[in-house]
Amino acid sequence: MEDKRCCGRGVCIINAQGICWCGQRWDGEKMVQANSDIKKTKELDKKDLPKK
Repeated sequence: MEDKRCCGRGVCIINAQGICWCGQRWDGEKMVQANSDIKKTKELDKKDLPKK
């Protein structure tokens, strides 16, 4: 099944948080470089960390 979020290269593997193996992430409309909004990316990363 092809993911509609794919950048067009056909090699995207996008996780549940919308982050691709290549470093891009889904912003709700299109794939963007993860470092284009580093604060948002860090917030998403914190949500994935297990609670101690």
